[in-house]
Amino acid sequence: MRMTGRQRSTGRSSCFWTDRRLPVESVTLLEIIAGTSDFYLEQQTAVAVGKFDGIHIGHRRLLEEILYQKSKGLAACVFTFDPPPAVLFGRSDGKELTTREEKRLLLERMGVDVLVEFPLTETSAAMPPETFVKEVLAGRLQACFVAAGSDVSFGAGGSGDGRLLKRMGESLEFTVKLIEKVCLDGREVSSTRVRQQVEAGRMEMAEQLLGMPYLVAGKVVPGNRLGRTIGFPTLNLTPPPQKLLPPNGVYFSQVRCGAKRYRGVSNVGCKPTVSERQEVGVETYLYDFDREAYGEDVEVSLLAFRRPEQKFENLDELKAMLQEDIAAGRKIC
Repeated sequence: MRMTGRQRSTGRSSCFWTDRRLPVESVTLLEIIAGTSDFYLEQQTAVAVGKFDGIHIGHRRLLEEILYQKSKGLAACVFTFDPPPAVLFGRSDGKELTTREEKRLLLERMGVDVLVEFPLTETSAAMPPETFVKEVLAGRLQACFVAAGSDVSFGAGGSGDGRLLKRMGESLEFTVKLIEKVCLDGREVSSTRVRQQVEAGRMEMAEQLLGMPYLVAGKVVPGNRLGRTIGFPTLNLTPPPQKLLPPNGVYFSQVRCGAKRYRGVSNVGCKPTVSERQEVGVETYLYDFDREAYGEDVEVSLLAFRRPEQKFENLDELKAMLQEDIAAGRKIC
């Protein structure tokens, strides 16, 4: 493939991560087209079109379709807008279930070959839907197969829909498959529904909707090193401000660090007992982990809510509660 734009390759897994087991690593590399609308792919593609915020089990149905087409020789491509239309037009607070880096990480791990983060501006948002299909999907992406939700909308004012996409697909000689909404417990699965569960701290339900635990990924940053002095060394992440976090509190968690997974207990919040800063972070104590990890990429999966974050009168009270949290986590493990 020939492409322009930012490119990143880290060799993640090509399998779906639908449970808590470490997926088998593969040599799949994700090519990223970002920050430009001037690109052309030389290889024919199967394209999934959508927002992919959270990459929930509905999104995974689309991805299953293009990965099946990959097995038949097409490149698996995900097309999304950056920023999402709701952000551009002020209908969203900008909080994301998956940050840009998390989305890239997960799509690469699932085996996607190309991710297009198409720049959405007032000009590109006004593109006629017919132009989008002809010039972008059929032209620049060389789409032979397109998967989209049955409620897909695109082009100026969202005037393009599934019927237009199918009609133009016939004339431009690519196949269109529209996927009906996936339901769980009799209700449609959507990013909004996932968001509601995360905001309420219902991590088990969020996991069912996502097909995997809720993820917070990033580099380990130095903390105040207090945990080590009181016998509870921790890993610290500072998520970007646009990352949607559950309510401040303590959560049972699982952490991927390097090639291994560890069970842990994570505090989401500002650590009011030991800090006056209001910066929200994710601080995790890992079971059976005894090395430094500053600067390493880690993934913290928040599995279940334990208790609200609270301010203790002194370090002894904090230490006693941490011991209770850790003991409770061991029982769950």
